[in-house]
Amino acid sequence: MPIDPDAPVSVTAFDWVPEFARGFVRDLRVRWALEEAGIPYSVRPLDATTARPQSYLEEQPWGQVPAYRDPDVAIFESGAIVLHIAEASETLLPTDPQQRARAKSWLFAALNSVEPAVMQLATINIFAADQPWAEPSRPYLMTLINGRLDGLERQLQGREWLEESFTIGDLMMAHVVRGVEGTGCIEARPALAAWHQRCLARPAYARALEAQLADFHEKTPA
Repeated sequence: MPIDPDAPVSVTAFDWVPEFARGFVRDLRVRWALEEAGIPYSVRPLDATTARPQSYLEEQPWGQVPAYRDPDVAIFESGAIVLHIAEASETLLPTDPQQRARAKSWLFAALNSVEPAVMQLATINIFAADQPWAEPSRPYLMTLINGRLDGLERQLQGREWLEESFTIGDLMMAHVVRGVEGTGCIEARPALAAWHQRCLARPAYARALEAQLADFHEKTPA
């Protein structure tokens, strides 16, 4: 679904981030959900190199992205936004009560059980690489991440998706798992690797990623 500047649904996104962050900024999750649901959206760009205006801090208390608006709601946090989008999309949330509940469980599992450890890995690799505590924390952190990925590998044995069909659980988990790309952790688990490849091969993901990357402009941050 192409971006429509006149669409009633809008999503905030940064107009620049460093190269290593491109494709990982969390507005991608929302764009992907909108693409899967077939909902046109517009983008409200934010300057990532300057302080956020007070009006935006009232919308998103920490000045992060994404924030989301449609004719009915204005909300923030990628998980909440994706869940809101999915509530009206059978593509993302099944109608069967049990399957619907399981999809929501996987959404929260991605955000609460897997992403914190993945973000800690990014911290020691990038944001705090020069800190004396960074490298000593790596063995414990990798043990934690591998344990989480082992759980996903077990769940995905003999399955195409985490449950009976692709849902917001797969969408959110796949984007979170991208955070360990390049570590060999995904490739070491055949079922996980095949599932991850299926998720990222979805046309909706490709459109969302292309749209996010197209919105970045080159600049020299202060």
